[in-house]
Amino acid sequence: MKLHVFAAAAAASLSVSPGPAGAGVVERACMASDRGANRALCACIQQAADMTLTGRDQRRAAGFFRDPDRAQEVFLSQRAADDAFWVRYQAFGDMAGAYCAG
Repeated sequence: MKLHVFAAAAAASLSVSPGPAGAGVVERACMASDRGANRALCACIQQAADMTLTGRDQRRAAGFFRDPDRAQEVFLSQRAADDAFWVRYQAFGDMAGAYCAG
């Protein structure tokens, strides 16, 4: 569960500075986070994001760390599109937790 929370948190901590060459938005956000992430874990979390989230979803999730209140707004929203995104976002967290828990 702790990794699930980390993965969700890392996914949202997008930095405006360029990340490692070829890194996805989630991996860059993970590396920029202050949660003690390492490159291997962040790359794994990016792979989980690639398997479960569209590029647009990844950018949206990354934005949550710049504005954590936005995640709560999406979670509490009653819009069908937000609900559908949240289901995908949870699947991402579950996948990252299972896939990267080594």
